[in-house]
Amino acid sequence: MELFDRPDTGEKALVVNLSINESFCEDGLNEFIQLVISANVELVATVKGARKQPDSKFFVGKGKLEEVRQILHESCADIVLFNHTLSPGQQRNLEAELEVRVLDRTNLILDIFAQRAQSFEGKLQVELAQLQHLSTRLIRGWTHLERQKGGIGLRGPGETQLETDRRLIGQRIRQIKSRLVKVNKQRNQGRRSRQRADVPTVSLVGYTNAGKSTLFNALTNSSIYVADQLFATLDTTLRQVKLPDYGELVLADTVGFIQGLPHELVAAFRSTLQETIEADLLLHVVDASSLNRQEQIREVNTVLKEIGADNIPQIMVYNKVDRLDSVEPHVDKDASGETTTVWLSAIMNNGMNLLLDSLSTRCHKENTRVRLVLKPSQAKLRAQLFDVAHILNEENRDDGCWVLDVRIHNKYKYLLNDVFSK
Repeated sequence: MELFDRPDTGEKALVVNLSINESFCEDGLNEFIQLVISANVELVATVKGARKQPDSKFFVGKGKLEEVRQILHESCADIVLFNHTLSPGQQRNLEAELEVRVLDRTNLILDIFAQRAQSFEGKLQVELAQLQHLSTRLIRGWTHLERQKGGIGLRGPGETQLETDRRLIGQRIRQIKSRLVKVNKQRNQGRRSRQRADVPTVSLVGYTNAGKSTLFNALTNSSIYVADQLFATLDTTLRQVKLPDYGELVLADTVGFIQGLPHELVAAFRSTLQETIEADLLLHVVDASSLNRQEQIREVNTVLKEIGADNIPQIMVYNKVDRLDSVEPHVDKDASGETTTVWLSAIMNNGMNLLLDSLSTRCHKENTRVRLVLKPSQAKLRAQLFDVAHILNEENRDDGCWVLDVRIHNKYKYLLNDVFSK
């Protein structure tokens, strides 16, 4: 089904960036240019400007529209990318005036996600986000959508093309959501088994291109895809990490966040982000060399709040210290001696021991190791401990008692009171 009669173009791009009622932000434009490069599009020209508020018809004013038209002709660009969110009407009017395809920031991010999705789940999530975004824009879509279907064999009860498109999109959205529910059930089974074995889960979060996947590879000796580009990672990857003097934990690498991340993507990727929502600890990875790192930290925390993960403990990991002058890997602690920040370089494998030691210390503080002697009458308690604790060793005595060496999370310490009270 062809939903749009749109120009089939998009190899060479002209970027439009306006400062709306504020001073020009070079970082915001640079980030958008990185998005363009990540979409495998050649940037041939950039148009800058300023307005107090967007024009309701074209977003840009008439003078700026003429400037875009002229540069478009001179540069031979065949697509115009706006570093803004356009309304359906503005997007339609711009395409009619410029006679090339026009995309806004949300469209570009969705396109990048569509290119990068590798797993079955990832592809479903991207398609869901695209359809949800599209369904909100059909009301003021292209003129052909408003034509009444007619002709021999086509006369029906009066359903317009717009209504047909909306109905078909709704059906596909329901199909995708149904498939994602099944995939999510499989994820939940794996998550419950880790919880029963009391294996801590640590999730990497952070702004896109902060170095999460590089850090993940360094910690787990893996070789997942790494690139110096935005949204190199879409699909969540889980690996075990051996901690010094503790045991194992599960580390999750997740999709990066960005300013203006489309809400459709956050909603569609919620099942993937469930590893973050239910993690015991978040490693908030920050590009220490970025001049805009404080804004990036705020943006990540905003998304974490949106998905309900803002109350999970965090350790800040300032990555890429090799790009900073006179900054060596080190650890910052609060007044109680708790690690708050680790400075390291994942690509140089420098400072990784500091992070591993910090994780081990935190896990030890959150767990209690103890030797227990259980009587035969305490078989129910033994079963409960096998469900929630990590059994390091078990011996069966001749008198029928069990001797257990266990490591148990402090939230389950109440079971130990039951053991000792018997």
